[in-house]
Amino acid sequence: MRWLMLLIIVIPAIEIAVLISIGNAIGVLPTFLLIIATGVFGAYLAKSQGLQAIRNVQNQMGVQKPAGEIVLDGVCILIGGVLLLTPGFISDIAGFLLLIPRTRNGFKPLIYNWFRKRAGKGNLIIYRQ
Repeated sequence: MRWLMLLIIVIPAIEIAVLISIGNAIGVLPTFLLIIATGVFGAYLAKSQGLQAIRNVQNQMGVQKPAGEIVLDGVCILIGGVLLLTPGFISDIAGFLLLIPRTRNGFKPLIYNWFRKRAGKGNLIIYRQ
């Protein structure tokens, strides 16, 4: 919980500092347009990668194979899409890294281990209807 509070304070402060620095370097309007462009491109990339993940899950279910790896792709795509829609260049870089399939593979073991630890401690609750 302490880490979360630290992230909530530190990450936005760093994002603001980067935005101000880039705004001073290239101007306010180009910075604003760059933020809008990364958001639009990120939304497009998240949509296309998300649809691809859904098709992959359907294919895996059709041949009755477990879809664990593909579900991790979906989690990475979801997190990456949210980060890209958040204004800021650091969050955009993290979002693009989670959306691009080659770089996403480096994050999947981290996310998998996080889920395993949470589930092992009983801290992960899944609600089903």
